[in-house]
Amino acid sequence: MRIAVDAMGSDSYPVPDVAGAVLAARAWPNDHIALVGQADAINEELRGVDTKGLNVEIIDAPEVIEMDDEPAWAAREKKGSSMHVGMGLVRDGEADGFVSAGNTGGVLAVATLHTLKRIRGVRRPALAAILPLPAGKFVTLDIGANADCKPEYLLQFAVMGSVYAKAVLGRPEPRVALLSNGEERGKGNQLVKETTKLLSESDLDFIGNVEPKEAMACSADIVVHDGFTGNIFIKTTESATSMLADLIKTEIKGGPVTAVGGLLAQPAFQRVTERIDPFEVGGGPLLGVNGVVIVAHGRSNARAIKNAIGQARQAVQGGVVEAIRAGLT
Repeated sequence: MRIAVDAMGSDSYPVPDVAGAVLAARAWPNDHIALVGQADAINEELRGVDTKGLNVEIIDAPEVIEMDDEPAWAAREKKGSSMHVGMGLVRDGEADGFVSAGNTGGVLAVATLHTLKRIRGVRRPALAAILPLPAGKFVTLDIGANADCKPEYLLQFAVMGSVYAKAVLGRPEPRVALLSNGEERGKGNQLVKETTKLLSESDLDFIGNVEPKEAMACSADIVVHDGFTGNIFIKTTESATSMLADLIKTEIKGGPVTAVGGLLAQPAFQRVTERIDPFEVGGGPLLGVNGVVIVAHGRSNARAIKNAIGQARQAVQGGVVEAIRAGLT
């Protein structure tokens, strides 16, 4: 397959973006990786890199949608951006998927308003994330594409999340839950209560409401919420994990005995870090648009970009877009 990668996406572009694309080309040598962005900058980054035998090409895109750009304005005014060009390749059938660690709002605006457009019947596309936890993995959505939602939007998020969980996580009958401030059916705000009714009447395997502690224990395969709540949920999870890791490191270095113990336990700490590191997943899909789009974190390193490309490959292989179309008819 051919995956287009936004070389001007991450906070430190094009360094991790290009390096991650090279890692992906080495991992999947039969695939083609198209680096989309300012050709001179990409060529400079590739200088000294052994690309012999790698299916890597450069597609020039002179403009960049920066992290501090207003998404709607940038999508309208920067038609030569790496996002426009990359998603245009997907729209025109010249690429199977697109990966970007760039401005999330920019990705959403370019995808929905200028290139791929929404799948017929989709009220609002949703940005999903796969959380890797000790208990397993689960899909959580929406994590920021839609701050204000209606119950019917959340129902569609659940349908699209179920399709993704089947295709990528291999869950034949994914369990759907609604994030709330309590497990009881009567808990939650008006949006949660009305969405609970819709999900209960659907054909989905809806198991009810969950609090964050149940979500983190992977009691469900898909956890649904509005984008405002989801963005806070995902950022709180990331910051709490980072804070706990820093706290453990500080306490281990607090004395000679704990320092020795920490040294002995270092392999275990490393394994734990790898299991909960979001960069091991790489990115999350923008579900509901006419093409595979994976959005990675702006702080992504090369490994994260490579893994985000892997997520795009899985979504293409799983026929996620086609399955969502079928699931909404």
